Parts: sequence; structure tokens; C-alpha cells
Amino acid sequence: MTAAAEEVASPGSEVLSLDAFAAGPADVLDASGVILGTPARFGYMSGAMKDFLERIYHPCLGQTAGKPWALFVKGDTDTTGAAASVERIVTGLSWRRVLPVLEVVGAIDEEAEEAATELGGAFAAGLEAGIF
Repeated sequence: MTAAAEEVASPGSEVLSLDAFAAGPADVLDASGVILGTPARFGYMSGAMKDFLERIYHPCLGQTAGKPWALFVKGDTDTTGAAASVERIVTGLSWRRVLPVLEVVGAIDEEAEEAATELGGAFAAGLEAGIF
């Protein structure tokens, strides 16, 4: 659902769309905001997302409080456990969720792509307007 990342880009801004294994603490520390995305795996976030959050947690703890963030989760049958697991960890970082979680169950269709585009656009607009 790269539509979320594509929509965040605006003149004068830099958007990094990184694989969870490629992203690290410096990326988070430098970011104005973070959109996280994960598939739901066995009622939990993906292993890649868990790895990312474990690697950034202590370096970012106390350094990124209040950072605006959003989340999208894709699952075949359910997304609630994955969304809740990300939320618990990010709450420990004291980040501020600024938009409702986008949860997509089933196929990624046109409606899901539009929702991801709206998520990215709303996130970008909030950052640009200084309300996030």
C-alpha cells in the first residue's frame, strides 16, 4: 500500500519509504512523523515490524516523545491483534497517533488504495499545517 507514502510527498518535503529491515533509529529521529505499515501475521504484527520497533525503541525512547504517527495494517481475516501490538509498543515511546488506524481485511482493492491515499494525504496536510 505504497499509496500512503506517495501521497505524503509535497514540495520541499522529503519522504523516505523504507523496508522495516532497512529503517533504523536515525531515520526515526530525523523524521517529522512516521507512518507504519505491517501485515497481520498470526494475530500479531509482522516479524519485520517487530524487529524494527525493537531496534529503534531504546535509541528513540525519550528522544521522540510526541512524534506524530499513523498506521496501516493488512490482514487476510483479521487485523485487530496486529494493530494493538504496534499501538502498545508505540505508546511506550510516547508517540502521538494522529489518525485512525487503517485496517484492510482481504484483498487490497481500489477502496483500500483510496483509503491509503487519504491516510497519506491527511498525514502530509497535518504535518505541513503544523497541526501534528
